[in-house]
Amino acid sequence: MKDDFNLPVAPAHSIRFVAGIRDPVIREIGCSILSELINETTTGRMYAEIASLMLAGRLLQKHCDSGACTPTESSTHSFDRSRLRRVLDYIALKIADDITLAELAGVAGYSQFHFVRKFKLALGIPPHRYISRMRLENAMAELAAGKLPLSEIALNAHFSSQASFTRAFHRATGLTPKEYQHRRR
Repeated sequence: MKDDFNLPVAPAHSIRFVAGIRDPVIREIGCSILSELINETTTGRMYAEIASLMLAGRLLQKHCDSGACTPTESSTHSFDRSRLRRVLDYIALKIADDITLAELAGVAGYSQFHFVRKFKLALGIPPHRYISRMRLENAMAELAAGKLPLSEIALNAHFSSQASFTRAFHRATGLTPKEYQHRRR
């Protein structure tokens, strides 16, 4: 992963504050990205990309000068709210099922190519990552409820095994599913 981003051979081991911004959320996200760069794992690329999106979102949300955050894209290229809402509602309704790109593009009324491009522009991540994130959030709710065995929660989240679910969950949250479950009780 380091080669993909042209990073130095030995990445930094701490985060410096620059430009007068001291934000604990940014610090935590930055530290988690640094940790992944130092201790690469199989799901590290996905984790680093999602964490980078969270970092960008936080910067825009809390530290953007007025007027600088307005979208530059013209309305002819954007994903209109009603189509996006239909797609997000469809995903929420069908989250337990296999969801294909063709289905989502059909709901939006776009070709698959245009759908993926517009979805990514609207939400900052491709549809498959959004679906994975929603499934992980559902798994977190199921863990907190404590009514299902971990293997069933992993299958509900569309993981091939409990072990792969545990690895992905740990990458995304920093906790194993059992640790998360115990903290939520």
